[in-house]
Amino acid sequence: MSIFSKLFGKKNAEEAEGTVRVGGMEDFMTLIRVYYQAVMAAQLGISNINFLPDMAVFKRTLKIPTQNNKLGIAEKSRCKKMVMEIYGINESFFKEIDASIKKNCKNVNDIKNYLFMFQGFSQDLMMLIGNLMQWKFRLPAMMTKLLRNMTEKTVHDILTKTDWKDDGVRKTCANIRQYQHALGYSEDWIKEYVYNIVLLAKKEPKPKA
Repeated sequence: MSIFSKLFGKKNAEEAEGTVRVGGMEDFMTLIRVYYQAVMAAQLGISNINFLPDMAVFKRTLKIPTQNNKLGIAEKSRCKKMVMEIYGINESFFKEIDASIKKNCKNVNDIKNYLFMFQGFSQDLMMLIGNLMQWKFRLPAMMTKLLRNMTEKTVHDILTKTDWKDDGVRKTCANIRQYQHALGYSEDWIKEYVYNIVLLAKKEPKPKA
C-alpha cells in the first residue's frame, strides 16, 4: 500500500480495480485540509490533536515529530512542501491561506465558522464553474494551457461581471464575492485553487458502468 493509500484511507477495492490516482483530486483536497488545520494549530496554539483529524492522520502516517512542543509548525511545513512538489503550487498560495486564517480566526471558537464559510465558498464556486464551463471540461487533458486560460477567464467573470442573463448565476456570483471579501482571498489565489481542482477532476478515472 502506498503512502497516499495509508494517508488518505483509499479503499482496497479501489486499489484492486486500479482506480486510485496518486496525487489526484481527493489527495489534493485532503492536503489542503491538512494545511488549514496545521496553520490553525500553529497560530492558535491548539494542543489537542484530536481537534484536527486530517492533520492527525497526516502526522501519524508520516511520523512527523512535533517541533518546539507546538502542534502545526512541522506539519504545516511538510504539507506545504508536498503540495508544492506534487501540484506545482507556489509560495504565495500558502501565504494567503495563512493571512486569511489570521484575519478570521482570533480564537478556537472562530474555527467552526471559518471552515463553514470556506466550505460554502468552495461549493458555490465549483458549482458555478461547472455550470459555466460545461463544454470546456471536454477539452483533452493535454491542452492544459488552454484549460488554464479558460478557467482564469471564467473566474474573472465570476468576480467582476455584472450583466448575467441568468438570475441564479448573478446571485451565486454575489455570494461568492461576499465570501471572497470575508475570507480575504485574491483573484489570483482563487484562479490557482479552481484550476487545480478542474485539472485534477479531468484526470480522475471514470466510474465503471
